Amino acid sequence: MTLLAHDRYCDQIAHQVAGLRAVVTSGTDLSATVPTCPDWSLEQLVRHMGGALRWVELLVRTRAQEHVPDERVPMHDGPEARGDAAALDAWLGETGEMVVGTLREAGPDAKVWGWAGTPSSGFWARRMTHEITVHRADATLTAGLPYDVAPDVAADTLDEWLEIVEYIQRNVPHRAANEFHGPGRAIHLHATDTAPELNAEWIVELLEDGVAWRRGHERATVALRGPLTSVLLAFFRRLPLNSPELEIVGERELLEFWLERATFG
Repeated sequence: MTLLAHDRYCDQIAHQVAGLRAVVTSGTDLSATVPTCPDWSLEQLVRHMGGALRWVELLVRTRAQEHVPDERVPMHDGPEARGDAAALDAWLGETGEMVVGTLREAGPDAKVWGWAGTPSSGFWARRMTHEITVHRADATLTAGLPYDVAPDVAADTLDEWLEIVEYIQRNVPHRAANEFHGPGRAIHLHATDTAPELNAEWIVELLEDGVAWRRGHERATVALRGPLTSVLLAFFRRLPLNSPELEIVGERELLEFWLERATFG
C-alpha cells in the first residue's frame, strides 16, 4: 500500500471543496434531509465538513501538539445566517483556500497532533481528503447530482478506512464489531473497472484477535464486486448492496452484518 503524494491530497481537497460548493449553489433545498446521514440537513452536513476543515487548518498552522476544542476555531460553525446559500458558499470557499494553503505550506512532515498515532500534517491532508470525498457523496446524493471520484483517490479512501477500523479495533475495542472475530472468515472487495496496476482488490480478514487486511485477489467468505466508486460507496454504506451495478458472491449476511457493525462514529 502506497500513500498518494502530499500535493495530490491538497489538490483533491481543493477539488472536493469545489464540488461541495457546486451542490450548495445548485438550488437544492439546504433544509433537505441527507438520506445517508438522516440526522443532518444538507446545510448541517456542509457546516460540519467546513468546520472540520477549519479545525484542521488551525491544528496544522499552529503546529498544535494536543487536541484543540472546536470553540477555539474561528468561524468553525459557519456564517450566522441560516439558509443563505451565497453566504455558505463564500464561507466554504474561504475555508478551502485556507486549509489547502496551510497544508501546502506545512508539507507532509510537520509535527502536528493526530489521533491515530501519526502526528503529522500529512496525516491530516490524507484524512481530510477522504472525509470530504465521502461527505461530498452525501451532498450529491441529496441533490440528485452525479458523483465520481478519481480511481487512485477512491482506492486510497478504502485503504485509509480499513486502517482506521484496524486502529480502532486494536486501541478502542468495539464490542459489536468484535462479534465478527473468528477463524476462516473474510470479505473480498473487487473493483471491476480499474487498470490492473491499481490493484483495486482488498481482502479483509476477521480473525480471532481482530481485523487484518491487505490488497489482493483471493477466495473469501463473501465478495463484493462492481465499479470502484460503487464498491467504495457501498462499503461506506452510501449505496445499497442491492444496487444493480453491484454483485455479491457468497455469504451476503456476513457483509451486511460487518457494514452495520463496523461503522465507528
